[in-house]
Amino acid sequence: MAIGAAAARRVKEAGPETALFRRRALVGFAIVLACLAILGGRFVVLQVARHAEFHGRSEDNRIKPRALPPSRGLIYDRAGRLLAENIPQYRLELVPEQVGDVDAAIAGLREVVGIDDDELERFEAERRLRRRFESIPVKLQMSEADVARFAVHRWRFPGVEVVPYLTRYYPEGALLAHVIGYVGRIDEEDRQRLESSRYAGTSHVGKTGIERQYEDLLLGTVGFERVETDVRGRALSTLSRVPPKQGRNLYLTLDLELQRAAAAAFDGQPGSAVAIDPRNGEVLAMVSLPGFDPNLFVNGISRRDYAALLAAPYRPLFNRALQGGYEPGSTMKPFIALAGLELGLRRPQDVVFSGGEFRLPGMPQVWRDWKAGGHGRVDLNEAMAQSVNTYFYQLAVDLGVDRLGGYLSQFGFGAPTGIDLGGEIAGVLPSRAWKRAQLATEWYPGETVIAGIGQGYWVVTPIQLASALATLAGGGVRHAPHVLAATQYGIDAAREPVAVAPARASFVKSAANLDAVRVSMEAVMHGPTGTARAFGADAPWRIAGKSGTAQRFTRRDGGEYDETRVAEHLRHRALFVAWAPAEDPRIAVAVVVEHGNSGSRAAAPVARRIIDAWLTANPP
Repeated sequence: MAIGAAAARRVKEAGPETALFRRRALVGFAIVLACLAILGGRFVVLQVARHAEFHGRSEDNRIKPRALPPSRGLIYDRAGRLLAENIPQYRLELVPEQVGDVDAAIAGLREVVGIDDDELERFEAERRLRRRFESIPVKLQMSEADVARFAVHRWRFPGVEVVPYLTRYYPEGALLAHVIGYVGRIDEEDRQRLESSRYAGTSHVGKTGIERQYEDLLLGTVGFERVETDVRGRALSTLSRVPPKQGRNLYLTLDLELQRAAAAAFDGQPGSAVAIDPRNGEVLAMVSLPGFDPNLFVNGISRRDYAALLAAPYRPLFNRALQGGYEPGSTMKPFIALAGLELGLRRPQDVVFSGGEFRLPGMPQVWRDWKAGGHGRVDLNEAMAQSVNTYFYQLAVDLGVDRLGGYLSQFGFGAPTGIDLGGEIAGVLPSRAWKRAQLATEWYPGETVIAGIGQGYWVVTPIQLASALATLAGGGVRHAPHVLAATQYGIDAAREPVAVAPARASFVKSAANLDAVRVSMEAVMHGPTGTARAFGADAPWRIAGKSGTAQRFTRRDGGEYDETRVAEHLRHRALFVAWAPAEDPRIAVAVVVEHGNSGSRAAAPVARRIIDAWLTANPP
């Protein structure tokens, strides 16, 4: 009875329960409505207010820009002969996702196309950096035989393709390696210094020589294409394309035929030669021997090839023309002679006695002439023709090291020439200040004596010596040596000459002094006592020259030097400088033959062949 009464009361109290339900329903509805409002507001923000932003993001996900690397500019000599070109090549590429078992595929490919350990290591490094659906180079250079063998076995390697591309090629090989330089694959060090946007899609950069010096001109401008991709980044179609712009072609001052003649003139001997046009500073030839094949470096040199270059005799990677530091020997005598004339310490007719030995007052030290017993009484003409050391010993002492160095600095000694190639060293112009700064000791009188014949602390480079000689041949007008003559945008476009540094005005006070030095240098080649008369007597043009021999060691006795009893690496360096025609210079040449022993015997014939090659092809 009690239970029934309670139930009746609960039934009767349905009104409050209904009200509670309604309140709860209203709250729930309000929450749902608020959520819908928030959701709607968010939709408005996404679809209206930020429509442009998210549409752009969507397009970025769907459309990927792809860089199109430009074709590198070509390099020509002054006559338009090709020195660096882009040639079609084939590489083998692999897509890991399509291959499946990459290791098994690589093992099979090694049997078919001969992938070596260096190429495999390079592939593995690339593989770690790329996604599985991206194509990775396996072998960068495939011969025609490699392509043919792979074609036969193509069915065994799904996901592996032969891909054509352009690669840098140097048709003259070692002949111009130290001037043209080479390109190589971009490494981590390069990435730190290069502007990434300019090199998008580009795998190579200039490493040395012209290739590095004029990288900005040769590179060109990157192009782009817009590629539609799926959610995993695979390309579906190309929507638009901006083609790349080829780099500028370069025309050099070098003459390929003269370069060949200069290299051949050395007949396999190590050394260097630089030929300059004294009228404008154009470098006509620049040889550093031995050389190396720059093509080995383009796509990464193998360990074996690099080890062979390092182990090769005479350091073929070393650029002797710009970085080879040599004592100039008697090739300094024309410059010192002009200093004596210009500073009023000598006249061409002044006579000095050479008895075979030279002493400073109060000093026991003896400095010898190269000829036992000396040359007797000589003036400037005979002193230069016979390379009489005593004449120049005394002249150097009379000048003093400070005046001597001050005058010779005007020729550019002791400083880089500023040639438009990297890596040039400054050399050494001996002076009190230099010795105090470098060796923390004072200058001694005997050091002035040997400075007069280009010995002691003297260091010059072949390019420096050639530039100084060109200045002397040009009447004291100093042009900065340079190798770039003109640029060209497109093979059909006109060449655009490049601006060069203006020449410095002549510092020579008297044309008669220049003539006196020139005449004495002609006597070296054409006079009856000239040290190089054997190589000048039959010349079809007058040549002004001077031999030099840089000693590698000092004889402490008075005996004759016997080159057959001296180890090759200790044999004297042979130097020769010359210009021609003597009265109207068109070419100035500096030659260094390492281990040549005598400048007049080893270096003079090299200089003569270079001069003959140029003037025969370009008669004065």
